Amino acid sequence: MKTAFAITGSTIRIMAWLCVTLWLAGCATQRVDWPARIGHYTYDQAVVDMGPPDRQAKLADGAVVAEWLVSRGSTYVYGSADPYWPFYAGPVTAHTSPNRFLRLTFGPNGQLAAWTKVYK
Repeated sequence: MKTAFAITGSTIRIMAWLCVTLWLAGCATQRVDWPARIGHYTYDQAVVDMGPPDRQAKLADGAVVAEWLVSRGSTYVYGSADPYWPFYAGPVTAHTSPNRFLRLTFGPNGQLAAWTKVYK
């Protein structure tokens, strides 16, 4: 019985390149050019793009400062395996990364006036 598709070395290489290409394309993220958006980006556009902000405040001059959570911080704990564990825990190291926020300031005219990354 003949098969219509034979798996050869070149077929495996093509499939491997295709998998790697698709994996890399899936990992590619589009970065936002915030300085280019100053004066051309509104609060309403930000809400449509990123959802409602996590925090916001309206200033006396009519400007709005809003923060969006970009990524939540985490804590990693590393320790060594110790054969005397019940009696001696061994060295333990903890690494904590902060929450990352994007803070956008919109002027009284509703246009983006400033932006910054905030780590809390």
